[in-house]
Amino acid sequence: MKTGNKASTLIRLTFIYVILAIIAICAIYPALWVLMSSLRPGTSLSGSTLIPDQLTIGHYIELFTNKSFQYGVWYVNTLKVATLTMIFSTLLITLSMYALSRFRFRGRKTTLTTMLVLGMFPGFMSMIAIFIVLLQLNLLDTHAALILVYSAGSVLGGFVVKGFYDTIPRSLDEAARIDGASHLQVFIKIMLPLSRPMLTYVSLTTFTGAWVDFIFARLVLRSKENWTLAVGMWDLVSNFQNSNFTLFAAGAVLIAVPITLLFVLLQRFLVQGLTSGASKG
Repeated sequence: MKTGNKASTLIRLTFIYVILAIIAICAIYPALWVLMSSLRPGTSLSGSTLIPDQLTIGHYIELFTNKSFQYGVWYVNTLKVATLTMIFSTLLITLSMYALSRFRFRGRKTTLTTMLVLGMFPGFMSMIAIFIVLLQLNLLDTHAALILVYSAGSVLGGFVVKGFYDTIPRSLDEAARIDGASHLQVFIKIMLPLSRPMLTYVSLTTFTGAWVDFIFARLVLRSKENWTLAVGMWDLVSNFQNSNFTLFAAGAVLIAVPITLLFVLLQRFLVQGLTSGASKG
């Protein structure tokens, strides 16, 4: 029996490692292919080998020196929109979900139900209405429009944050209130230090969403100098007069750098935030 159990365990572990190896190859190969393509001379992505015979960084230099497009301006625009969205979204989500978690008031359940129902619909269904509102407010072709819509829309996905606050004992609030602390002091001095993993999770997800969004940015932004990276890179390859796909690969690699660094540096807090908010609704 012991020999049979060891054999079955070995087979199961072997099968698991094979599956994990296949998943790792499927995840790493496309990223490696894009990276090597960005270093390949010429304009074509096709090649006899994954690693080209000659490597060049000319495409990365061309991104910032070619005046036919404005990659550097797009990069700064995207960084500005994503950073401000991350800040405002984090403030809105933490404050609103803290209030819905800790306080009891008339309309609370209705608010939660409405948010849950609205969150079930894809965001692009509201784009026509949002476009009309932005048109009336003269906010089209502005970064402020993107930041406002991204920040307000992120609140609908904040139920993980509410679940996290639900797990914090109310005795902490009550003890602080007995000592004379106000609601704002309880939130800033007690809740925020305990919410570091959750704040990291919210910040990363909102930053990533704003960084890679294309559909809404393409709808709102009209002038080339206001484009974000997603819109600019789409125009780079959709233009029939430009087939420089290796240049596009170099731009894609630079787009992935900030997100990759953030996930690597904050991975521990991200995992804690995901698990903390999933134990109680």
